[in-house]
Amino acid sequence: MELIKTIIVCLFAGMGAGLGTGFAGMSAAAVITPMLVTFLGIPTYEAVGIALASDVLASAVSAYTYGKNKNLDIKNGLIMMAAVLAFTIVGSYVSSLVPNETMGGFSVCMTFLLGIKFIVKPVMTTKETMQSVSAKKRAVQSVLCGSMIGFICGFVGAGGGMMMLLILTSVLGYELKTAVGTSVFIMAFTAFTGSASHIVIGGMPDMTVLLLCVSFTLIWARIAAKFANKASPEILNRATGIVLATLGLAIMAVNFFVK
Repeated sequence: MELIKTIIVCLFAGMGAGLGTGFAGMSAAAVITPMLVTFLGIPTYEAVGIALASDVLASAVSAYTYGKNKNLDIKNGLIMMAAVLAFTIVGSYVSSLVPNETMGGFSVCMTFLLGIKFIVKPVMTTKETMQSVSAKKRAVQSVLCGSMIGFICGFVGAGGGMMMLLILTSVLGYELKTAVGTSVFIMAFTAFTGSASHIVIGGMPDMTVLLLCVSFTLIWARIAAKFANKASPEILNRATGIVLATLGLAIMAVNFFVK
């Protein structure tokens, strides 16, 4: 019975994480972390490590799909990635010093707020806008913003992908699909760094949960990425928003009744 519960929780966690990753470059941890903490009672630090590990292949396959559809900017993403990778390790170490309740609560709230943002204010940018930002300005902004994103990604695994999407579209002037493709490209590397740091610092996580989450997230990320490259930006924003807002509300409700 316990195994069945684990499979069901991992299935829905992977589904939500995969859809979020494939549709909008979301960090899988925004969904997986609070679900594992709430429904399976896994320590938050361990849950973040599992979530980041699930993010690696899901982001990689999504990046491949976006790249194949010419919606990936590798060259300008490398600068941001360097800063993100460095500060992901810093964030991972700091998170090991923070109480579980603090991290878990942040992840749940982030899941809900990210969903509301997508529904209320979808990201709508054109490729023409991308050309208006100078290379020098984009490089400086990439380093500064990448440092902040990396720290958050390593600290709780939640919000890194979303913040990267906002930075790429709002600050660096990326068109949505190119921003998502570039975001998942960077997230594949940051997630690998973050998960490796968590395993080194906190030890190996539950292998059954890890394998289930990685598999389900990968499958749904692949499906979502293929659909996303054919859908309109508005549909992508709204669909992802509904999924995340619903998950956030459900998890907060469960936390309330459990307490």
